[in-house]
Amino acid sequence: MENMKHYICQKHERPLELFCRDDQVYVCVFCADGDHKTHNTVPLEEESTEKKTQLMKTQTYVQQMIQDRIKKVQDIKHSAEIRKKNTEREKAASVELFSDLMRSIERCQTELLEMLEEKQKAAEKQEEKLIQELQQEITELKMRNTELDHLLHTEDHLQLLQIDPSSCGPPHTRNCPEISMSPDVSVETLRRALTQLQETLDQKLSQSVMKMMQQHAVHVTLDPDTAHPKLILSDDEKQVRHGDMHRELPDNPERFDHSFCVLGKEGFSSGRFYFEVQVKGKTGWILGVIRESVNRKGQIIMSPRDGFWVVGLWNEDEYWTCTDSYVLLSLRVKPQKVGVFVDYEEGLVSFYDVESRSHIYSFTGLSFTEKLYPFFSPLPNNRGKNSAPLIISPGNCNE
Repeated sequence: MENMKHYICQKHERPLELFCRDDQVYVCVFCADGDHKTHNTVPLEEESTEKKTQLMKTQTYVQQMIQDRIKKVQDIKHSAEIRKKNTEREKAASVELFSDLMRSIERCQTELLEMLEEKQKAAEKQEEKLIQELQQEITELKMRNTELDHLLHTEDHLQLLQIDPSSCGPPHTRNCPEISMSPDVSVETLRRALTQLQETLDQKLSQSVMKMMQQHAVHVTLDPDTAHPKLILSDDEKQVRHGDMHRELPDNPERFDHSFCVLGKEGFSSGRFYFEVQVKGKTGWILGVIRESVNRKGQIIMSPRDGFWVVGLWNEDEYWTCTDSYVLLSLRVKPQKVGVFVDYEEGLVSFYDVESRSHIYSFTGLSFTEKLYPFFSPLPNNRGKNSAPLIISPGNCNE
């Protein structure tokens, strides 16, 4: 009976069979004909059905939120697993690198000490020989001194005058060599050893860095929708060269229409990625990464300010990059294959000579806010002198 009063109109003592949507209250038929006559009233069943429909929509939304968050948790866990594996791999690589470096230092130290010991033994042997020769001469000189002393004290003038004239002159002996500690020799030896060690360490460090970067190698293919109409792509979309014919292609927003450029299909907005490009046989090229929103129409400026992080070659031997202005790079050897490494979160873009395992240039302290795409320009073929293609190589890609 206590519960029944919630279903009875207190004013008319009639069942609450209707719902007033205007006042959001339950009413009876007399209320509907009276105070709520002009209001929007509906049967309880109809309002209940609509309410259930709203609840079902809300439940569906809540369930989707639950699934989204479950997936987010799974993604975070998966990302954490990958990060943990990468960290363990990098820790192992670091331990291997430093162990190798320490072995190199110990080996260099051992070789240097052995060389100094050999030099010391050689010097001691030479000094011992010299001492023996000098002691022999001292003995002979003492004997000569005794003979001279005897002649000086003789009273026999005839005997004195009959002696060999050579006995009156000084004895024939060689000049004694100067004894020197030669500290500069050891310093120079140490300098050479340290220089050689530095070269070894640089080489091993470069090898380790290249090995680490190649662990982040990705598959890159060229995007024909971005290619300038004079660029010719291979069927597998791994090679690009400049052609003389201007092909009739759709002038879509993604396509470069003035500069001879093409982008990779795959863009990256997080993590690390690495790819390699063969530049063998070319007299000019440009490689790197760009942000997605760069201007692709008309003449472009390939500077970081405009969203380009690139290095290039002009006139066969002029290597350059662009920071606030164009900067010429001094390279010891002519790269045949260039590696491009990007760490999105660290704001790093680095270029390496793959074969010599040497560093070319790095952009550091960057802040990326949009997707990055691999960038390629084979430059004009220059009457066949620069007709060789740019070739994207596997770069030890991880699936």
